[in-house]
Amino acid sequence: MSAVPGDLKYTKDHEWIRIESDGAIAIGITDHAQHQLGELVFVELPEPGRSLREGEPCAVVESVKAASDVYAPVAGTVIAVNTALAGEPNLVNASPYDTGWLLRLQPQPGALAGLLDASAYQQLVDAAD
Repeated sequence: MSAVPGDLKYTKDHEWIRIESDGAIAIGITDHAQHQLGELVFVELPEPGRSLREGEPCAVVESVKAASDVYAPVAGTVIAVNTALAGEPNLVNASPYDTGWLLRLQPQPGALAGLLDASAYQQLVDAAD
């Protein structure tokens, strides 16, 4: 069974969102998503400063099985990326909610409405299994 931390928000596309103390958000792929993909061998991240629209492809995670787009869960500006993933993409597999984060965004006001809570995301995952 995949881990679904209760303090995060989620999307139907299997991204997680953590609201940081400075109002920015950290984004990554869920434990369920990394299990589905298998061992990651490459991660492509956006450049800091890039403006993203909600739903826009913003990163690529590639495993031995497949490559998959990661979609911006909300509109905002990229303020940081996890540069450690360039040399160690498997950090996403080992710790998807901690050292395996992908990027940080400064979200546009009101952008967090419509995200799933942990319970709703768990129901989505359970329905897919």
